[in-house]
Amino acid sequence: MSARWNTPPGTWARASVTIPSDRSTPTTSTPAAASWPAVGSPVRALLDEDARVAACGRDPERLAKAAARLGAGPDRLFTGTCDVRDADAVRHFTQAAAQHFGGLDGLVNNAGQSRMKRLDDTTAEDWRDELELKFAGVLNPLKAARSHLRASETAAVVNVNAVLDRQPETRLITTSAARAGILNLSKSLSVELAAQGIRVNSVCLGLIDTGQWTRRHAAADSGLGYEEWQAELAADRGVALGWLGRAEEVAYAIVALLSPRASYITGTSIDVCGGVGRGIL
Repeated sequence: MSARWNTPPGTWARASVTIPSDRSTPTTSTPAAASWPAVGSPVRALLDEDARVAACGRDPERLAKAAARLGAGPDRLFTGTCDVRDADAVRHFTQAAAQHFGGLDGLVNNAGQSRMKRLDDTTAEDWRDELELKFAGVLNPLKAARSHLRASETAAVVNVNAVLDRQPETRLITTSAARAGILNLSKSLSVELAAQGIRVNSVCLGLIDTGQWTRRHAAADSGLGYEEWQAELAADRGVALGWLGRAEEVAYAIVALLSPRASYITGTSIDVCGGVGRGIL
């Protein structure tokens, strides 16, 4: 996702947002339908801040439905279809977005997946696919947007990561390793791009109530209602607040870091996890 902030008067941001594919499955990486909260919340939060937003995703039908629900006109919302692993497609989308809005001020890298496999269950393909998506999902949009961001006085990048980056789980071994790499990359980028006036930060998610959890609840056939099942899940995973987060709670953190009000914040990460993170660094 890209954004254009409207400094007074008018809009204060032009932002580009990558819509997540939500390819989370217990044992495979087969694409699953992205839930509406995962698709819409970062975009809606930016629109609520009077930003102009460009959003891309892999599924044109799902993207069109999300745009329709947001209710923003073409002067506020620009959408396009691309896969973040395809550098040419990302470059084409980014150029079109920048041309549509007259530039870009922000970039939100939000593509990802979660692969629930232990070491002995993984294949070489699992590792290649996980690492390619995670790193291409940051580097391809950044390379495409970099020249536009350099031209902005309020340039910022937010990489959406997970608390697995510092708190690995053996049942998510490929995802944990990739997430740690993205945290390291984000820190390096914050130093590399600072002299160009581009801030780079991360938002690290815990358990967020999106479509993957409603599907897992249905598959578990536990006899519990969703709220009760969710509370048990939160307790089992050590969520201090006792519930799963909402997608809009993640979106608020993204907008805060993307905003020019955070102009002296770079190279940091914010955990949006209900207290599941146990690290102090």
